[in-house]
Amino acid sequence: MTNRFLARLASGEVLVADGATGTNLQKVGLQSGMSPEDWVFDRPDKIVALHRSWVDAGSDIILTCTFGGTRLRLKESRYVDRAPELNRRAVELAQEAASARPEVLIAGSMGPTGQLFQPFGPLTHDAAVETYAEQAKALADGGADLLVIETHFALDEAGAAIEGAQQACDLPIVISFSFDRGVRTMMGVKPTQVVKAFKSKGVAAVGANCGTTLDNMEKIVQEYAAADSGLIIWAKPNAGLPVMQDGVATYDMTPEQMAASAMRNVQAGARIVGGCCGTSPAHLAAIAAVVKNSASR
Repeated sequence: MTNRFLARLASGEVLVADGATGTNLQKVGLQSGMSPEDWVFDRPDKIVALHRSWVDAGSDIILTCTFGGTRLRLKESRYVDRAPELNRRAVELAQEAASARPEVLIAGSMGPTGQLFQPFGPLTHDAAVETYAEQAKALADGGADLLVIETHFALDEAGAAIEGAQQACDLPIVISFSFDRGVRTMMGVKPTQVVKAFKSKGVAAVGANCGTTLDNMEKIVQEYAAADSGLIIWAKPNAGLPVMQDGVATYDMTPEQMAASAMRNVQAGARIVGGCCGTSPAHLAAIAAVVKNSASR
């Protein structure tokens, strides 16, 4: 059976992903320092409501609330021993939210473990592969259409995540790095290095999320496109840089600014666009409107 995500890509369609999870859940009561993944069990109504807001705004892809869903990342959570169940349940919540639009794709989100690889930290390659394989299997068992290995900054951990995911299932993989030093990650990785490292690994798409400014994201997309890898490009920038107001991070990019930048990324070669931290349903609706309107001309 042809994978739904791959079929949509093969059609030439530009897909709209969703917006931010953490910053939007904080607006409805998630306390600073609290794991959003805990709400998969504690407040599933809030998770479903957020997913549904993306569906209503025009998203083609919604990401599960499992960014920190590896057993290693959940070590401080009371649900650490229920990691596979949490990931499966997160897919079910996303599916419930998308029930009115069954064509919406469910992406299993897989973020960093929060540990550095040896010798800079305690994480070993084998431990990373094992924890990512466990998460990927649970997301696949839950019915995800694809996996998004996102907000990574180091080639070794991202490689282990891909290896673990491919051991566990045959879902298509998006690998997305966070370039928080302009067009480099905190470990100095550039988009061309991401392409070189993973082009031969069977990933469906490469790209970027989070990071810094919209301008920098556009430069990153351009560098990915210039690599001419043949891989689909994914772009989910923050809604600008955060500014702290009364202890709360706020983002100053308007929906119109986000939409205009998304369209420039599409014109530069991105095939999947959305938003990361600070991106609200209003931002996402503006992105979806401009992308879909352009495609229909």
